[in-house]
Amino acid sequence: MASSSANLWVLLGLGLAGVLLMTRKLKKVIKEDFGAFVQRLQLLPPPQPAPPKAPHPLTNLSFAVSDVFDIEGCVTGFGNPDWTRSHDAASRTSAVVTALVEGGATCTGKTVVDEMAYSINGENKHYGTPTNPAAPSRIPGGSSSGAAVAVAANFVDFSLGLDTVGGVRVPAAFCGVLGFRPSHGAVSHMGIISVSSSLDTVGWFAKDPSILRRVGHVLLQLPYAVQRSPRQIIFADDCFQQLRIPVDRVYQVVLKSTEKLFGRQVLKHENLWNYFDSKVPSLKAFHSQKINGETRNSLITSLVKAMNHLQRFEIFVDVDILILDLAISRHEFKHNHEEWLNSVKPVLDPSISSQLYDVLEVADTEIEKCQSARTEMRSALNSLLKDDGILVIPTVADPPPKLGGKESLSEEYKNRNLGLLSIASMSGCCQVTVPLGFHDKNPVSVSFMARHGGDRFLLDTVQSMYAALQEQADIAAKSKSSSHAVDRETSAEIAKEKGNQAFKDKHWQKAVSFYTEAIKISGNNATYYNNRAAAYLEMGSFLQAEADCTKAIDLDKKNVKAYLRRGTAREMLGYYRDAIDDFKYALVLEPTNKRASLSADRLKKLFQ
Repeated sequence: MASSSANLWVLLGLGLAGVLLMTRKLKKVIKEDFGAFVQRLQLLPPPQPAPPKAPHPLTNLSFAVSDVFDIEGCVTGFGNPDWTRSHDAASRTSAVVTALVEGGATCTGKTVVDEMAYSINGENKHYGTPTNPAAPSRIPGGSSSGAAVAVAANFVDFSLGLDTVGGVRVPAAFCGVLGFRPSHGAVSHMGIISVSSSLDTVGWFAKDPSILRRVGHVLLQLPYAVQRSPRQIIFADDCFQQLRIPVDRVYQVVLKSTEKLFGRQVLKHENLWNYFDSKVPSLKAFHSQKINGETRNSLITSLVKAMNHLQRFEIFVDVDILILDLAISRHEFKHNHEEWLNSVKPVLDPSISSQLYDVLEVADTEIEKCQSARTEMRSALNSLLKDDGILVIPTVADPPPKLGGKESLSEEYKNRNLGLLSIASMSGCCQVTVPLGFHDKNPVSVSFMARHGGDRFLLDTVQSMYAALQEQADIAAKSKSSSHAVDRETSAEIAKEKGNQAFKDKHWQKAVSFYTEAIKISGNNATYYNNRAAAYLEMGSFLQAEADCTKAIDLDKKNVKAYLRRGTAREMLGYYRDAIDDFKYALVLEPTNKRASLSADRLKKLFQ
């Protein structure tokens, strides 16, 4: 009996010890500052100017900076203690940090970055992985993980990060905050450790779009100008097909917000990889063949390969990071840091060191091809977007992976996400990550892009759309019952856009197939029937074209194109009087329509 009692006390003791141990561990998991900071400091702004002069534009705002920005008297750590030990304190403060402090903001500390700022995961074995406030069991995203966490946890109003291949955009998406990557070269890089000068941009995080915009006005040195609304908002439909969450959770939120604010007339759709295939010939040097007639995946791979060469060459001798993403960065980082790597031989996380040392030399001709691809991509996107266009793409394809999991190290994960991120990195165009609430308890986001140099326009667009986007995101999150119907609508629209592309390429039968797919998914849309009728006309299938136009008119009595196309089909079938009636009714709906007028007059002269 005594032995049994003793055993019971031992078990109770072990249980209590286990509870205490777990409690201590849990306390260590989430630090007071969420593990965001490597150093606390204070840089105070100058006194306010005397009235009637306006106060400093960033008055009463606080900010933090990633540990790649120099601050006088502090060693810039670059995410690695060996780097800190082997470098002296900075003799002057980074130009961008100085501009923000002089603009009225207070700098409160330096934040954690991935080792050598060379990952998009946000994990650092030396300083610890900052806790993602939006999803504590998930990675925060990198390389500027601490800066994103500091904003998400409300420690500062905004923060600075470095975006090379996603270093600001990814942590913004994973932590549920705004993240802005400006046009390449728009913000000074003085006093910053470079990863890849061809790809590096100084980016910033905020929760409030007005703060994001105010910071942009200071860093971009923007004078006053009248705010402009977008005249076209272009959805990259093929990019949305890569999403690992329901497409409607992002696509429909932006679609409905756009319709509400600017009307349906600004909505456009584009197959981005097909567009690049025709407009960026240099990418073809990085892929040699089509697979089953498809070039999209090889184009994504090509884009990431090009970025890979550039990044690796800049960063290290030859780094085989991901076949897809880091091409330009290698070349420049090698130029800057190879000597340090070889002389110091720092202790690095295996996932980073394998990228830095396991490399092959890349020929100068390859780098020249990469630079050509960059130039062509920028030209192609500038041509697509012009001065008043916004491109809508997913920021990343995946929700944030679990801490300590293998998913974030997999080739497929890296390729999916770096393919999307490489569009802005390679072109140098500006991009902003916009949070859209949560799906399955994980943050959801979307990205807007504008042409190179369109930073003000992009910041203004986010400011004007943000409230509507959050409203629609809340509706989407709450209306699970209608998600299936919305998803069908999105699938139908994607099929329609594929049909439009096939029509544009003069592949009439393929266009008919895609429009038929859209009709099967959503059979009450006049546009789908009308578009299929156009393809039937090109094929000489006039009876099918007439039937589709009749259905389109039944669904939409004011569809001018349907009357014009039915009139054409009836004329070819010999139903001349009916054809004249269709052209006449098109003129009633649209009196200035020249095609209807000329067709009606021609038939009257011949048959009346």
